[in-house]
Formats: sequence, structure tokens, C-alpha cells
Amino acid sequence: MSIVLLAASCKDAVEEKASIHETRWEETTDSLPVKISVDAKAQNILNDWLEYNALEKSFDKIYTSENIEDFQFVVDELIENQKKMEEGKYPVKFDIQHVKGRQKLLKTFILKTKGDLEYRQNPKASIVQMITAYNDLRNQFNVVVNNTLPDELIKNEDN
Repeated sequence: MSIVLLAASCKDAVEEKASIHETRWEETTDSLPVKISVDAKAQNILNDWLEYNALEKSFDKIYTSENIEDFQFVVDELIENQKKMEEGKYPVKFDIQHVKGRQKLLKTFILKTKGDLEYRQNPKASIVQMITAYNDLRNQFNVVVNNTLPDELIKNEDN
């Protein structure tokens, strides 16, 4: 009889722990920054950049992951797609240090988020930093296409 009670109480403890885990995930994903939009001019260039589009699709999954396990898969997917983007060919207009620097920062915060998940730290701050870095990258696309300076001045690192 005592074995049955012990087993039943352990089962309740596991269920309680799982529900706490889910609640914490909901608290973590509450009030995340929204993804900023990209200008139509920049979007026209981005539409043909396959590696970026894969990264963007992965990034959108941040907002739809229902639990921490799903989110861990999303982060792994972000790492892979970011790596492909980094190694791939950039569109001519975005093949500049300003964009590549923003992408490196994004990579840093994706890896920081993965580290928080692996070491079972609260990833909320890292997620916010990652989304902010992604928004900075998207904003850089807007800046580049709306820039009125000649391309020679932008690419010339001596200035």
C-alpha cells in the first residue's frame, strides 16, 4: 500500500514540476519586443537572398514556440541558418561591414541564448538581446537602401 502512495506522490510531483516549467516559459515569452519591418526597397533585395529568408523564417518561430523544448530547436535552427548566411553570398548592396557587423552581433546573442538554455538559466534577457540585435540588422538594411551617400564612400574604410 505504501508503495502505491509513494509512486502516486512522485507522479504528482513530476506533473507539478512540468506545469511550473510551462508557466515559467510563458513568463519568459511575455512582452518580447516585436520584429521591426523592412522598407519595400530593402525587402525587394532580401526576397532574393535565400539564406536570409531561411533565417527570417526560423526567427519568426520564436514567437510561436509553445514550450522551452520547442524553443531550443528554434535556437539550433537559428544557429545553422545564421551560419549559412554568414558563409553564403551577400547581395551586392548588403555586402558591407555595417551589415556583417550587425550579423556578428546577432550571432553572439543567439549563442548567448543557447548557453542560457544549456545551463538552465532564465533566457529572457538573452532573448530580448537577440531580438534587439535582429532588429538592428533589419534596420541596417533600411539604412543602407535609404542612404544618399555614394557607394564608394561607404565601402572606403579610410573615411
